[in-house]
Amino acid sequence: MTTFQLANRIQSLSRNVFADMDRAKTLAKLSGLETIDLSLGSSDLAASPHVIEVIQDALHDPTTHGYLLHQGTQDFRKAAAQWYTSRFGVFVNPETEVLSLIGSQEGTAHLPLAILNEGDFALLLDPGYPSHAGGVALAGGQIYPMPIKEENDFLPIFEDIPTPVLAQAKMMVLSYPHNPTTAIAPLAFFEKAVQFCREHQLVLVHDFPYFDIVFDSNSPAPSILQADPNKDVSIEFYTFSKSYNMGGFRIGFAVGNAELIKALRQIKAAVDFNQYRGILQGAIAALQGPQESVQETLKTYQKRRDVFVDALRRIGWEVPTPAATLYIWAKLPHPWENRSVEFCTRLIQETGVALSPGAGFGKSGEGYVRFALVHEPDVLEKAVARIATFLKLEQN
Repeated sequence: MTTFQLANRIQSLSRNVFADMDRAKTLAKLSGLETIDLSLGSSDLAASPHVIEVIQDALHDPTTHGYLLHQGTQDFRKAAAQWYTSRFGVFVNPETEVLSLIGSQEGTAHLPLAILNEGDFALLLDPGYPSHAGGVALAGGQIYPMPIKEENDFLPIFEDIPTPVLAQAKMMVLSYPHNPTTAIAPLAFFEKAVQFCREHQLVLVHDFPYFDIVFDSNSPAPSILQADPNKDVSIEFYTFSKSYNMGGFRIGFAVGNAELIKALRQIKAAVDFNQYRGILQGAIAALQGPQESVQETLKTYQKRRDVFVDALRRIGWEVPTPAATLYIWAKLPHPWENRSVEFCTRLIQETGVALSPGAGFGKSGEGYVRFALVHEPDVLEKAVARIATFLKLEQN
């Protein structure tokens, strides 16, 4: 019998829709069902051979096997700064305005510890990526969910934020192209967000993992620092997981306001060391080497998107064609409106097809499900066929 008590902060993390779905997937596999997992945005595509070769070579170099402190990340930070300036046209100082991360989620989850005091508000998108809320909860902050709705192009309405909340707010978190809704935000929106955060003395955090997964080459996704080139209030997070198919390598970086970078570095120093030096060398190769693989990844997701959207429409499930990301964000058909968790649980139990329920991304996500395009087109069509059978059986 235990005689200790856990911290109160863990209570807000005890209920997790995605953990429940993971258990449902495990039970489906144990029952003998062939599962098709469309619930996680974990790429099935491979990292580029030239990146793997650099990492492989590093494994045989014993000088890479020890702890890596901040100064040891200098080459990576220089490469990230050069890449960023070339890509977005905003100068970044690699010494004071870049920080290497063990995946961007490390940064978004730890940054609230550097910004929030107990009871301070963070303004988060609803629906939004779950780790954003988790970081605020661990920091003892309060969450104000900013609803984003289809009629507003899935952009928040800043004027709707209550004055008492703003008085206690310290940070706003945005993320476009958006997971899960697939929405893209124009530069004019970011300029408005920067001005709003200046006026209300808020830190503006932009999580930016899908910057390359935009299907219209004439409308690239803007960086938040293009709206805040002096980096007065902003910090932006990058990952190699989507563009370079390096999710399992856990490598990312932050760029932005020097004071925020310094504060995040202080939190990081208390929690962990840096990523393995060989992986940093591979990430440099990804940034500086051939970029054809990024375009091939984009083409792959575009083809999958078109096949999947067409297949859903053929079975009578009308969904929009997303302009970005590797997801489909779909309203649930009748009679499943506002029953996203039940729909996804029943679907995996009866067909082996796993989706993410919209309710797992926040209150405003209810009524939707998210499909991740992480299988080849023939597997995606097989998943839709199973969904069609499930919907017919439920209607009868």
